[in-house]
Amino acid sequence: MSEKSGSGGLLRSSAVVSLMTLLSRVLGMVRDVVVAAYFGSGAAADAFFVAFKIPNFLRRLFAEGAFAQAFVPVLSEYREKYSPAQVKQLIDRTAGMLGLVLTALTALCVVASPYLIMLFAPGFRGEPSKLQLAGELLAITFPYLLLISLTAFCGSILNSFGRFAVPSFTPVLLNLSLIGATLFLTPFFAEPVMALAWGVFIAGVAQLLFQLPFLARMQLLPVPRLVPGDPGVKRIMLLMLPALFGVSVSQINLLLDTVLASFLATGSVSWLYYADRLTELPLGAFGIAIGTVILPSLSRQHAAQDPKAFSATLDWALRMVLLVGVPAALALALLAEPLIATLFLRGAMTSEAVVQSAAALQAYALGVLTFMLIKVLAPGYFARQDMKTPVRIAVISMLANMLFNLLLIWPLQHVGLALATSLSAMLNTSLLFWGLYKAGIYRPQAGWLAFAMRLLVACALMCLVLWLLAGDAGQWFVWGEWRRIGELSLLVAAGLLAYLLGLGLAGLRPRHLRH
Repeated sequence: MSEKSGSGGLLRSSAVVSLMTLLSRVLGMVRDVVVAAYFGSGAAADAFFVAFKIPNFLRRLFAEGAFAQAFVPVLSEYREKYSPAQVKQLIDRTAGMLGLVLTALTALCVVASPYLIMLFAPGFRGEPSKLQLAGELLAITFPYLLLISLTAFCGSILNSFGRFAVPSFTPVLLNLSLIGATLFLTPFFAEPVMALAWGVFIAGVAQLLFQLPFLARMQLLPVPRLVPGDPGVKRIMLLMLPALFGVSVSQINLLLDTVLASFLATGSVSWLYYADRLTELPLGAFGIAIGTVILPSLSRQHAAQDPKAFSATLDWALRMVLLVGVPAALALALLAEPLIATLFLRGAMTSEAVVQSAAALQAYALGVLTFMLIKVLAPGYFARQDMKTPVRIAVISMLANMLFNLLLIWPLQHVGLALATSLSAMLNTSLLFWGLYKAGIYRPQAGWLAFAMRLLVACALMCLVLWLLAGDAGQWFVWGEWRRIGELSLLVAAGLLAYLLGLGLAGLRPRHLRH
């Protein structure tokens, strides 16, 4: 945020980021609807999703994941303590080092793309044509890592200076590019799914170019300079190394799911992908938005040695996430089949694929709230430049996820993988919260009992309305496309109205959204 302080500024900034991110997520749903209609959940779709997930996973580490969490606190500290010229120098030197590392990594991985597929999807070895296709797709999609990481670097600068709208709008370009590639480029390729890979590459170029004019206007356009001994860059890199684990546990767990799912029936990778995409809607539209907004604020509060404001900001963020995350998780679980059927049941997508994706979605729904809480609790550590504690928690959570995977994959197949991810996220969240509380960094503010009761009443009313209106799940497969859209719109509107009405009847007022 800008130099605004207090929850009013946080709330406004969060609303801007949420609105832009919601637009991106809605377009992401449209993108997945189009892709599902063209490619369904067959071998070509599985190959693309793996080829897209690998650079996307690394993006979470090098871009808005570990790098952003290490870079923003150091940049915020520089803004507090040093001159604008020194801040610009840090930006330039960080750009030089980041650009060098990413360029080398991208070149290496493009050359080694067939071997990366065998590493991340070893189950493809039994299907040579799928393995070859995935390797060819990865060679095209992997440069996206370089482009989107530089885009996220630019976005971190904009966020630190309170310009949240531009970075939060940028992902829209990826969705538009993939929709356009599916609709207009597929006829030009012997293997149509190749169009999607080129759509990813085009999106990376567009996203980076989109942000540069805004930085130039602020006189903060990075001019890469390679100075390896720079103390600020060294601090960022040192903070980033442990953060590679600490901030991206959920992504590592999802990648493990892909590795194991590659051994299951064809379609398993796609079923998990479609289910995961729906859980990303509340996570991206609000969880990530709140985490993005509070990190610069928490970093400044820590630099100014104001522990009361730090704790109050965390408390406000937790309440805002619960206000959205609890009803979102319940609605996803209750409406799993109607949602998947309405969004994806067309073209190459079959009824069986809908049922399988919906089962995975219900398992993921158990962890939706905890996925969102991680995005709020982790900045409580990163803003204080404490990366060791989240790393310990990350290792414990990853080991737990591996154990849950092995225990659940055989009886539950792909649903077991989704459930294991949710269980490990719950453990991760609990340990992050307990660490902040035990150290005295976070202390709950007054009013939690009343807040919890209001949330309980509103969620109970919403669930009752959805249960009464949803009817038999089988009818969603019989209805035509427009009937499904109409019925789902009615359900969503009724559920949202019931939830808001429940909050109002229970006594929640706008003033309660401020601390």
